[in-house]
Order: sequence, then structure tokens, then C-alpha cells
Amino acid sequence: MGKKRKIIIDCDPGHDDAVAIMMAARNPGLELLGITTVRGNQSLDKVTNNALNICQYLDINVPVCKGLSNAIVRQSPPVEDRIHGDSGLDGPIFGLLTKQVDQRHAVDFIIETVLKSDEPVTLVPTGPLSNIAMAIRKEPKILNNIEEIVLMGGSYQHGNVTPAAEFNIYADAEAAYVVFTCGRPVVMMGLDITRQVLCYPEIVGRMSGIGTKAAKLFVEMMKFYCMTQKRIFGWEGGPLHDPTTIAYLIDPSCIETRAMHTEIDISGGPSHGRTNCDIFNLTGKEKNAKVAVKINVERFWDIVEESLKLYD
Repeated sequence: MGKKRKIIIDCDPGHDDAVAIMMAARNPGLELLGITTVRGNQSLDKVTNNALNICQYLDINVPVCKGLSNAIVRQSPPVEDRIHGDSGLDGPIFGLLTKQVDQRHAVDFIIETVLKSDEPVTLVPTGPLSNIAMAIRKEPKILNNIEEIVLMGGSYQHGNVTPAAEFNIYADAEAAYVVFTCGRPVVMMGLDITRQVLCYPEIVGRMSGIGTKAAKLFVEMMKFYCMTQKRIFGWEGGPLHDPTTIAYLIDPSCIETRAMHTEIDISGGPSHGRTNCDIFNLTGKEKNAKVAVKINVERFWDIVEESLKLYD
């Protein structure tokens, strides 16, 4: 086994964020340095609580740090309680929470951890990009020690919160602008591929046969998540957006990417928050992001299954 890849997950759990954390925490090729939280799917307090509950339930012993409770320039849009419920992680019932939040602010934790790491750190944002952008602006030196920013967000086709924009980017488009123009490698897992990994009832059934604590939690979360996705979008299975980032880190061959110039619309107009991905290289501008264009769905579910088996 080679060196473990050091990562920080910046998230707003969220059912799919929770699965991303589960997949990363025990993987032998990844070293999870910490989890930072940001307002997105639910309020900052609720998503932080969810991150603590996931870590406590699965014995994931890493710092959990609270970040920004609003977008860096505009007022944040409403939370996604239609999908994730009032707690942001409706479905499972957790025991009494005793794991404490780390007292460092998420932005400071990111800066401190990246600067002191003896190897480059990969940032894995699966929510709005507020914390990442603020860390880059507050201490640009971190850019020298960021290996890659592998994020879930955007779409080169259609949005899911407006016709043009995907929720994570729309929720803090100015932050996304900072991240996509920071000069470090960005890998974008957009709706184009995440909408292909739908958690159909047969997938839930397959994972329920594993029998680990993680598998049990997965099944409890997916039953609620799939119900709301069907009610709102009419899908038979909920798309597992955020775990595509971790699947890519575990096995990059599972997801095909293409380098493109990607510009974030921060105009405030009808396409605000759109990721304008120059798929045909019409502008000839520098290709600043690898955009996911294809996913091996079977391999993805195999990675999820392998990940859930790593727990007791």
C-alpha cells in the first residue's frame, strides 16, 4: 500500500454527505484529517450536529469544526429541508450525542491543517464552497499545499435549484468563483453524473445484507432520502451526489473527466450560479477544471458496498 492520501471533507450533512464521510473514514488509501461544516442542506447548527452524530455512531475519531453560517457575499438561499427533512438527516435515530465540536473555526482549521501537513492535502467540499473560499482568501499560502479540490457541485447541463444552477454552487456562487479561479486543480462532480447513481430499492436491499453498523445506517438514511426524492422529483431512487467525490478518490477509473474552462456566473441574473463549462473549447480559455462526464455506475455501487464492509 502506498502513502495514504490526506483529505479534509467540508460538508453540510445531508444524507449523501453522510455516505461520503462513511466511505472516506475507513478507506485504507485515505487519511481523513477532519470534517468541516457549512450551512447548506440545513442550518449550520443542524448539519454540524449531524456530522457529530455520524462520527460518534461509527467511531470516526476526527475533529469536527463549524464553519460559515451564511454565504460570503449574498444571503444564503433557503435550506433543502424538502429533501433532507427538518434535522437535515431525517430517518435514523441516534443516541445521546456526547462527541464535542472542535473549538477551532472551520476556516482556521483548514488553514492550519493544510499549512502544517508534510504532504499536500486534498480538499473535498460536498456543500457550498464558503469555507474553502474564505480559507483561500484569508491565507493564500495554503494553495501551495493543496493537491486538488475534488468537489460535488455544478452541472454542464441543467441545474436543480434553478434551470441553470446546481444547489451547492448557487448557494454561494461568489465562493465558487474564488475556488474555480484559485489556480489549483479542481475536479467537479456535477449533476451530469450524480443523477446517474440512483439508489434504487434493490441497492438498499443489497446494502442491507452487509450487516455492519455502517450498512444499517445507510439503509435507514436511504429509506427517508429516496422517499423525498420520489415525492419531489419523481425518481424511484435518490441520487447519491456527494459520494461520487470519494469514489473518484478511491478509484479514479470509475469516473471519466474532461478538462474544460469553467466559469461561474456571479451576475445575479437568471443564470446566477451556473457553472459555464466550455465543453467544446469555444473560448480557448485555460482549462481550469476537470469536469466529470461519465460514471461507471456498477463500479460505483461496488465501491459503496466495499466501504460499508470496512465497519464492524
